[in-house]
Amino acid sequence: MKERLIYNFVTGASGQLSMQNSFDMTTLLFVALAVFVAWKLRSVLGQKTGHEQPPTDPFARRDNTSVRPDQAQPNDAKRDNVIRLPGAANDPVAPVQPAADRWKDIAPPDSPIIAGIEDVIRQEPSFDPRAFIGGAKAAYETIVTAFARGDRKTLKGLLAKEVYEGFEQAITDREKRGEKAESTFVSIDKADIAAVEVKGKTGQVTIAFVSQLISVTRDAQGAVVDGSAEAVSEVNDIWTFSRQLGSRDPNWLLVATESAA
Repeated sequence: MKERLIYNFVTGASGQLSMQNSFDMTTLLFVALAVFVAWKLRSVLGQKTGHEQPPTDPFARRDNTSVRPDQAQPNDAKRDNVIRLPGAANDPVAPVQPAADRWKDIAPPDSPIIAGIEDVIRQEPSFDPRAFIGGAKAAYETIVTAFARGDRKTLKGLLAKEVYEGFEQAITDREKRGEKAESTFVSIDKADIAAVEVKGKTGQVTIAFVSQLISVTRDAQGAVVDGSAEAVSEVNDIWTFSRQLGSRDPNWLLVATESAA
């Protein structure tokens, strides 16, 4: 009996000790895991010290910009976050030639033409009188040949309404008579700016053309009724082109024509 009690006591104590050991090992494992996770979080996120800065808003306006120690800045200097690009207002600007020098191949110094060019440039800085002359020569040839062919579509895109109506009426009268016109450019000898004027927002440039042209008009039977199919004639025209300055439409329209003596 005594031996059984001792046995029961021993086995009971052993079983309780075994359960206690199992419980302690599991608890220690979870505690160790919790400590490890906490350590990792602290190493990644850090800890508050009381001196943290608030989160930065990437879209917020910055009122101040940092200045390097070697950059002196007056106390009353305005600070902003504008990035200075080459050509900005604060960059050195190359000296601009006087108008008389810039356009001396266009018109004599102190000419009203130069003053007019500068008036156009003030409203449309991209205006280049040399490029304009080149475009006017191309337009002159296009309009003359389109008129001879009776090409109303081309003319409509290059002429002001009143001028187009005059050209269209001449084409219609010619067609009624059964006549056909032919114009062949030999050369454009001169295309000089004769006048430049700005009225409000409207710019007008007048070009004096001197060209060599073969022009002939034939009747329904092919007989020549005007001009010559072989002779080259010198033609002197004065054409005025106009455009609303600052407009998105880049086209200059022909607004007036006259023949020079």
